[in-house]
Amino acid sequence: MNLSRAFAGVVILSVSVLLCTLFCQHFCFPLCWVRCLTLQEHKGSSIQLRSGMRVLWGYSRVSDGEPLLQAPCQQCAVVSSSGQMLGSRLGKEIDEAACVLRMNQAPTHGYEEDVGSRVTFRVVSHTSVPLLLRNDSYFFGLSQNTLYVIWGPPKLMSRDKGGRTYRTLKKMKDMYPSAQIYTLTEAKMAYCDQIFQNETGKNRIKSGSFLSTGWFTMILAMELCEHISVYGMVSGNYCREKNLVPVPYHYFEKGKLDECKMYLLHEQAVRGAHRFITEKMVFSRWAKQKGIVFTHPSWKDT
Repeated sequence: MNLSRAFAGVVILSVSVLLCTLFCQHFCFPLCWVRCLTLQEHKGSSIQLRSGMRVLWGYSRVSDGEPLLQAPCQQCAVVSSSGQMLGSRLGKEIDEAACVLRMNQAPTHGYEEDVGSRVTFRVVSHTSVPLLLRNDSYFFGLSQNTLYVIWGPPKLMSRDKGGRTYRTLKKMKDMYPSAQIYTLTEAKMAYCDQIFQNETGKNRIKSGSFLSTGWFTMILAMELCEHISVYGMVSGNYCREKNLVPVPYHYFEKGKLDECKMYLLHEQAVRGAHRFITEKMVFSRWAKQKGIVFTHPSWKDT
């Protein structure tokens, strides 16, 4: 009798999972709406995988909307734009990684000794796209080995509705046909928001904050890389230490904003700010669960 009940329970559970999956795909139930949006965005996609490639859903190619196909990277270097990189002389080590991820408009020319020269992925905020356009021939014309991942709010990034930032990226793709440009889908943006809420217990919008480019870069790295080395990113406790030597917020903007002052200002702001310190606390937990190592400065004591 007990075996019969157990078997019946397994059958009911299996049927329930199957029905939920089918209904999710066809009726967009609220419990699986993120997955549903992803399926809808890529409906009709003609994916042909080459050996060793895999699909990274949530990244939409400009201008045909195809998802990102990418071989996994065994070792990745995530390079911060922080002034911590100045004088590090880590450029050679960074360039030895299979994949190198950089953020926004952070340059390599003139800083090769400290930050390296290779760029495999460049994750860019919608607010930084105009900064890339100041030197579009370099970023989109010459950097053909770089894949660009652009994030931003759906109203600006929508391919179907012709968002302003998307139209700009489409023009760049038309001007430089070999440029590799992807945007985060609406479902992916919602997914990244949900991760923030799961990790912090706070709703991003209600807390008056914006996710940083570093947040999206770390999520991409965890999806893409087997092992991750992060360069120049300070821990969540770093700016509360005594006798800190001030460094610029960006290594390529010397004498302007101080890194820790910027982090603390954003953390304490009521609305319209990045929660840099909160994000780094989350990264510290991820590092204990995944193959992530923070160096220069080291996070070993956090």
